[in-house]
Amino acid sequence: MAHKASSIELFSLATPQMRAFHLTWMAFFACFFAWFACAPLMPVIKAEFHLSNDQIANLNIAAVAVTILVRLIIGPLCDRYGPRKTYTGLLLIGALPVLGVAMAQSYEAFLFFRLCIGAVGASFVITQYHTSVMFAPNVVGTANAAAAGWGNAGGGAAQGLMPLMLTALVMLGVTEAMSWRWALIVPGVVMLVMAALYWKYTQDCPNGNYAEMRAQGMPIEGGKKGGWASFAAASANYRVWLLFITYAACFGVEIFIHNIAAIYYVDHFGLSLKAAGTAAASFGLLALFARALGGWLSDKTAHRGSLNSRATLLFALMIGEGLGLLCFANAGSVTLAIVAMLGFGLFTHMACGATYALVPFIDRKALGGVAGIIGAGGNVGAVAAGFLMKSMGNTQQTLAVLGTLVTVSAVCALAVRFTSEHKASEQALLDGLLQNKNITA
Repeated sequence: MAHKASSIELFSLATPQMRAFHLTWMAFFACFFAWFACAPLMPVIKAEFHLSNDQIANLNIAAVAVTILVRLIIGPLCDRYGPRKTYTGLLLIGALPVLGVAMAQSYEAFLFFRLCIGAVGASFVITQYHTSVMFAPNVVGTANAAAAGWGNAGGGAAQGLMPLMLTALVMLGVTEAMSWRWALIVPGVVMLVMAALYWKYTQDCPNGNYAEMRAQGMPIEGGKKGGWASFAAASANYRVWLLFITYAACFGVEIFIHNIAAIYYVDHFGLSLKAAGTAAASFGLLALFARALGGWLSDKTAHRGSLNSRATLLFALMIGEGLGLLCFANAGSVTLAIVAMLGFGLFTHMACGATYALVPFIDRKALGGVAGIIGAGGNVGAVAAGFLMKSMGNTQQTLAVLGTLVTVSAVCALAVRFTSEHKASEQALLDGLLQNKNITA
């Protein structure tokens, strides 16, 4: 019988654990690229559809609003049907609005497709679920954070590559009005390719797929409680709601910055679309290492301390994020703004990684519900930030208020505490996994 991987063999595809690791971050990358592909093109789209600032705010809210509902649903679906079927279905269905937005001829149509595209943001929950059931407690924080961070980089890649694709198409003689549409077709096609790869080369957990395992009477850790039971069990755990708030404060801010960064640099500092896209991309590309760093530090902190040490680390990272965001809001030049953005961005991505390094330890029997609710918290934060900006009408003031709120919400991380019995249970599980590895080695 296969067991969870207690190490990360980064350059290997020989095991189901590592195939799941690599394919899940690649699928996540494709989804995030598609999710944020519109954002760096908004100055062009704004001119074509003659959009007001209020309409742009509506588009930004729409892009993240529906993800809240889908993330709540997708976690329990993983418990019921397994991450392989769930991810393949999301990639196939999610590609439709991604392709559809390129055909929008009005603000209303664009708003509708932008709303539907938000569903692909739920890919994050499946990614975290899949790595959580594949890796042992001693490395699960690093595995979760690395997969999520590399996938998250799809948002940063979209900020840099989408303007380049548009520029290349214009140089080939395509009109600007058609170039952004052709550019948006690319991520939709990539999602369809990833759906085929995910279906063929992954399995739900180290021992196989949930459907076959249930048929054979084999025990399933993550899928013990499927559907509503998983959601209900997670909802009753106070730690879930504390991490819901912390994730709203870190990932919610990350999404908000992805949506407003390019147009903020254009409108506030007078940068060109290409330069603004490059600046915005630098924030997203921090995810290539920063989120993994947060998960790795959480694993190391727990090894030297306990589960509670993971929560203390998250508190410190969120304080750094909040203070850095305040500096970004008050930056008086584009150079200072970029430096401040990279500073608070580092803490933001690390806080995201540290949050989901805690997720596998909250309730192993309702992992899908836990991952889904906490993941939805990120989008609640992004939607709240969107409404805040819409009501204030000033991006700088919005950023300043967000910095204050993030700093205050860090207290929620300190409130996440585990009992001695809970910590002993997790230690026994880790010892058992490592002992099995030594026996079979």
